[in-house]
Formats: sequence, structure tokens, C-alpha cells
Amino acid sequence: NHICLVFESLSMNLREVLKKYGKDIGLHIKAVRSYAQQLFLALKLLKKTSILHADIKPDNILVNESKLLLKLCDFGSASHVSDNDITPYLVSRFYRAPEIILGMGYDHGIDMWSVGATLYELYTGKILFPGTSNNEMLKFMMDVKGKMPHKVIRKGMFKDNHFDSNYNFLYHEVDKVTHREKITVLTTINVSKGLMGEMVGFQRLPEDQMKKVTQLKDLLDKVLMLDSSKRISINQALTHPFIQERI
Repeated sequence: NHICLVFESLSMNLREVLKKYGKDIGLHIKAVRSYAQQLFLALKLLKKTSILHADIKPDNILVNESKLLLKLCDFGSASHVSDNDITPYLVSRFYRAPEIILGMGYDHGIDMWSVGATLYELYTGKILFPGTSNNEMLKFMMDVKGKMPHKVIRKGMFKDNHFDSNYNFLYHEVDKVTHREKITVLTTINVSKGLMGEMVGFQRLPEDQMKKVTQLKDLLDKVLMLDSSKRISINQALTHPFIQERI
């Protein structure tokens, strides 16, 4: 009396694809465009069915033998959008949206955030926010996106773990000498990591590729908004020039 679920046989996950074809350098922008389009289409279907995947990362995205077709898998953390329990540990850490870490209500925006972090990784071969804790995740996010908006901080159930009453960031770090954890109060956080610089580095790219990378950077800026209400919608993402204009 067991229920058996039979799925098509797929080949590799994107973590393995990255390891095999883009170790430390990432995949070609053409492949990233195709995968991005398919991921946004997957998000569109999830939204239509009111399901949150809540664990999108390269390991949970499979491709077929030809590496052209992509499918989202592993719905072990999935839930109905109305069932969102506030927990700071939903979604694998590197792909966890700021609203989860701060303890806010969340919706399909958390999957959009995870897709953004995944696309960056597919193109560069590097993890965008490799934080060792939720606190460090917030620090890395602000290094790229600037200071967390006050209205976002205010709504978080766990804000006191990361910000003081004046919205200064409480950075938990380990003292290099004593190896004890210390809290540094950061009154200002300036953007110290530019996406474009990280994505292009010292490469001299052909003009058509450079155009696509610039479009990808613009798309990621809109996907990775710290305030989830300002994040790009799925339909806007699907009509973005990065997706629409083929290389």
C-alpha cells in the first residue's frame, strides 16, 4: 500500500554542471540566459499554484542529458504560500532572503531571491553571499546592496539580534587575536562589493557578451532588492532584456 512516484530520469544538478564545466569561472552567458528563463517560468508556475519552493539552489535544479532543459526538484521544504511559519533557518543559508533572516512575513519573493543568488553563481562560479551565519549573511548583503532600509528592519521579529534601536548593524565577528566573538556596532555600511566588477573582473569580453553581462547585472540588481516589496515581479523578469534578447 505504498504510493510510488515515478519521475523522468534527469542527468545532473547545476552544482555538478558548474563543477564539471565552469569550476571557479562559471558558465557561458548564453547558458545562464536559457537557465534563467526556465527558472522564471518555474517560479511563474509555483506562483500560480500558490506554492513556495523555499530551497532553490543549484543542487535542487536538474538538467537533462543535453543540458538544455532545466527542472526544479526537491520540494521537501515547499509549502502553501499562506502557511509561512516565521523561522530564521528556512532555505539553505547562502540562498536565504533577508526577510527570512529578519523574521518577517514572506511570500514568493523568497524564491525570487534564491534564483537571483543562483544566477550570479552560475555565471561567476562563486557564491554571492557566503555567510557563515545569518548575521554575516546580512553583512554580505549590505556590502552589495547598501544599508538595510529602516522600514524593513522595523518589521522583523528577529531584528534585535542584528540591529540596535538606532538601526545600527550589530556585526558579530570573531576577534582575530583572542578568537572570542565580539560585536562591532556599524553605524554606516557602504557598498564595498560591486556586482559588475565581480562578474567581469579582468576579462576582456566581446561586445555582444559584455552587453548580456550588463543586462544580467541590471536584472540581478532588481531581483536582489533588500525590500521584498520592491523586488522585480516574475512577469517583469521574463520580459527583461537579458531574457528577451538572445545573444
